[in-house]
Amino acid sequence: MSRPSIGLMFFRTYPPETLPDYARMVEQTGLDELWVVEDCFFNGGISAASVALAVTERITVGIGILPAVVRNAAYAAMDLATLARIFPGRLHVGFGHGVADWIRQVGQMPASQMAALEETTIAVRDLFHGQTVTMSGKHVHLDNVRLDHPPTVAPPVSLGVTGPKSLVLSGRIADGTILVELTGPALLCRNKELIDGGADHQCTVFAYWSQDADGAAARDRLRTMLAERIKNEGLKELEAPGFADQARALLDRGGVELLAREMPDAWLDEITVSGTPEQCLAAIDRLGAAGATRVVLVPPSNATIPDLTPWCRDLAAVVR
Repeated sequence: MSRPSIGLMFFRTYPPETLPDYARMVEQTGLDELWVVEDCFFNGGISAASVALAVTERITVGIGILPAVVRNAAYAAMDLATLARIFPGRLHVGFGHGVADWIRQVGQMPASQMAALEETTIAVRDLFHGQTVTMSGKHVHLDNVRLDHPPTVAPPVSLGVTGPKSLVLSGRIADGTILVELTGPALLCRNKELIDGGADHQCTVFAYWSQDADGAAARDRLRTMLAERIKNEGLKELEAPGFADQARALLDRGGVELLAREMPDAWLDEITVSGTPEQCLAAIDRLGAAGATRVVLVPPSNATIPDLTPWCRDLAAVVR
């Protein structure tokens, strides 16, 4: 088993002016990748990736994810190909459906989110590979479109999706799949069966991360946030490892507070990367054994660059 690449997420709530120093910190401490987020109404994904690529020299920069429904396929391909030409081999593109409420809020809900994602992904990938694209679909309409400056190295395109049909689609049309936080080895194995994308299909796992010389303190730092995520939208991710019924019962008895207090350590082992640097590396390796190509660490939203610099440095040290 080869160890997954290890990346760090630039959390969506971080002010964009902190991104240059954050990207440099990721590279200087020895991690492999930086991922930027595009959520309404925080920071733009392509502009953030541009900044991160420009201030670094080595790391891969991933975009997770661009809602396919709000971007014209040709113009998205032009923007992304420009970055891929200037920074060959360092860009990883993520597309997804987008959050339905946000898509409605900006007036871009398509007749079919699935068709929009499929057509946009196929068109952008074909344009990246220098093809001339004509498409008259439900969402994408292109007439004899070809990029004058296609990438010299076509960046991989992954789909950030969760539903069974979308996972199957990702395996069929994309270079990789991006899986959400709370995806542990059990859920990753189940999803890979649905994806069935072949040996070259890349699996990127976003994972909540907390690290400390005191492993218990690192885990405790995540408990309330995890309980809130599970209550709001995360119960389905707990079904594969068999935690959902117990989580539901704890929520019914005492809400988020009780779930946070009584959440077993075994759950944190499965659905987070947390503990000492050695424990974090072991969690990353478990994801790698289950099929993860890369693990993108999602820090606490209030963590600052001074907080994260020793975490990154110490994790990189045990990796080496």
